Amino acid sequence: MSQPLISLQLYTLRDALKTNPMETLERVAAIGYAGIETGLDNSPEFLGKARELGLPITGAHLSLAALQGDLEPLIAKCQAMDTRFAILSYVDESQRGSAQNWQRLGKNLENAGAKLHEAGITLCYHNHAFEFEILDGKYGLDWLYGSAGAQYLQAELDTYWIQKGGASPVEYLKKYAGRVPLLHIKDMTPDGDFAEVGEGILDWPAIFASAEAQGVTSYIVEQDVCPGDPFDSIAKSMENLRKMDKIL
Repeated sequence: MSQPLISLQLYTLRDALKTNPMETLERVAAIGYAGIETGLDNSPEFLGKARELGLPITGAHLSLAALQGDLEPLIAKCQAMDTRFAILSYVDESQRGSAQNWQRLGKNLENAGAKLHEAGITLCYHNHAFEFEILDGKYGLDWLYGSAGAQYLQAELDTYWIQKGGASPVEYLKKYAGRVPLLHIKDMTPDGDFAEVGEGILDWPAIFASAEAQGVTSYIVEQDVCPGDPFDSIAKSMENLRKMDKIL
C-alpha cells in the first residue's frame, strides 16, 4: 500500500499568504510538504507557482453557497487547479441543530456531489466539533453521511475536531472505511488546544494504522492557531512526521 501524500492546508499560513503568497509557497516546499490544500479562488500566477514547486493541490475548500445553483464555475475552478476534491469546509447554524437538518443537508450534498462526480470531482465534507451533538440518538455527522450515498459524498475527517467533539478518530476512520480519502491531521494539548502533530495527546500510531488500512490517500496538516510563528509549527509537524516514517 502506497504512503499517503503529506499536504498542508494553507489556512495555517493565512497571514503570510496575504503579504507574500509566492514566498509562502516556496517556504512550504522547502520544509518538505508534497502538496497543498487551499480555497477555491486562486490566481493563475499562484497556481503556476505551485506547479513550478511541485505542490499539487490536494483539495479545494469551499462554502455551501458555492454548491448551490450553477456548479459550472466551481467545476471550472477545480479543473484549473487540477484537483479531484472539492470540500465543504463549514456549515452555519441554520444548516444544523436537528437530525432533519443534517439529513436535508446530506441529500442536498448528494445531489451536488452527483453533478461534480460527472466532471471527475469528488465532494467531501470536513467536520468540526459541532457535528458531534447527539440528535435523536445519533451524532449529526452520522445523520449527514447516512443521508447521502458514499459515491457522491465522501469525508475529510479531522482528527482534532473528532477528539474535541468527544469521539475517537480511530473509530471514525473505521466507521467510514473506504469513504475517507483525505484526513486532516491536527494534534491536541492536554488542555484541548491545538498542537503540532506529534506534540499532543492523540494516538498517532493507531490513527495512521487505521487510516492506511482503510485507504486514506492524503494527510493534510493544519493548525488553526499556532503558539508562535506558524512556519515553525508546520516545520515541527513535518519533523515529527519524518520521525514517524510518514514522509514519501
